[in-house]
Amino acid sequence: MQAVVYPDGRLVMGRDEYRAALGRAGVRVHKEEGDEATPVGLLQLRRVLFRADRVGRPDCAVPAEPLAPEDGWCDDPTHSDYNRMVRLPHPARHEALWRGDGAYDMIGVLGWNDAPVVRKAGSAIFLHVARPDLPPTEGCIALRLPDLRRLLAGGLTEIQVLGS
Repeated sequence: MQAVVYPDGRLVMGRDEYRAALGRAGVRVHKEEGDEATPVGLLQLRRVLFRADRVGRPDCAVPAEPLAPEDGWCDDPTHSDYNRMVRLPHPARHEALWRGDGAYDMIGVLGWNDAPVVRKAGSAIFLHVARPDLPPTEGCIALRLPDLRRLLAGGLTEIQVLGS
């Protein structure tokens, strides 16, 4: 099932509407690494990662797998692992997926710049748990945990991000 994300932060799937946090720089057709924008386009939900020590396995239409403390994501466009999940420690710039703040307790890996990976075209575009009060993200789409669970259980498989 498809959800639609509007530039004002509304996410609609079927008859349900949610508030979502988007990138600090808004939405952009031409996404670049580090621009803090959410990419415009059709983003397939590839899989869901979750912290089994904090949340249960989500009900979802795509594969779900637990995270480990050594999991990370390479965001270094000069490295061959760019925009891929990696094991930590890792020699290139990366972000840890095992975080203390809860934002990555549940992560939907979105199909952005992954088939094929293009250097500097953006990495680590996720659907994840929003921080309190829904502040902007660095380019991801974030929702409150109950809303994220409901979307996933509703059969979410892709997100259409609309431009302004």
